[in-house]
Amino acid sequence: MIEVRQAVREAVQALDREGVESPRLEAELLLAHAVGTNRAWVLAHPERQLTPKEVTRFRDLAGRRAQREPLAYITGEREFFGLELAVDPRVLIPRPETELLVERGLELVRRLGNPPDQLLVADVGAGSGAIAVALAVHLPAATIYALDESANSLAVTAKNAQRHGVEKRVRCLLGNLLEPLPEAVDLIAANLPYVGSEEWDALAPEIREHEPRGALDGGPGGLEVIRRLLATAGPHLRPGGTILIEIGAQQGPAARALAAEHFPQARIDVLQDYARLDRLVVVQT
Repeated sequence: MIEVRQAVREAVQALDREGVESPRLEAELLLAHAVGTNRAWVLAHPERQLTPKEVTRFRDLAGRRAQREPLAYITGEREFFGLELAVDPRVLIPRPETELLVERGLELVRRLGNPPDQLLVADVGAGSGAIAVALAVHLPAATIYALDESANSLAVTAKNAQRHGVEKRVRCLLGNLLEPLPEAVDLIAANLPYVGSEEWDALAPEIREHEPRGALDGGPGGLEVIRRLLATAGPHLRPGGTILIEIGAQQGPAARALAAEHFPQARIDVLQDYARLDRLVVVQT
């Protein structure tokens, strides 16, 4: 048997050799998952002897991470907007920068002044359901339509909606972009593919080799799917409705021009994230 500290040290060395960022943090999280506890426990019990079964399980998990499989797929969990979400290779792993979209979406719909039980939101390209579930949790009377062209993705959305008790208000709809939407909504929120096809080979192996390409590759220049959404969004908005779309850090000017082309009378803003990078295009009709 080996101690917690020794197991972590060995894993840190292996992960570091393979170029994994934050190898100590990830080793500690993987050990916590292997033992069925949390990172605080790992840090508090460095001398604890691991059982042979725990050692075998931990080394297997660390080996997967050393092969650059994403941590979230190994543990099956990812925190987003304070919520623990189930994730697996069927869906994109939620990113911290997408929390800005949820924050701004909540601000905008609350400003509308509509009765809470009459608020309607569409999350286009729902994936894991991170946006839809977070909005539903913080808008406890609103109806959220979660739209995705992948039935596999919507299965994960439904699982997370149930996990957080919002399954009756998160309605999963299968189809292309806004086509399945049964009525106009107050807010269209979208985290669609926006990585340029030409950028694909330069992405980290965690992304390139493990995450679903269809959820990331936005065609040449990265804005093909966003262009299609903007071209069809108008009839799906209630009067005064808003569109929020996550974009890449270099796409602000091009995304603003696209939005202006399809919504010439709207107020259009590009918002930056906490790293001061372009992250959202906001279309307020």
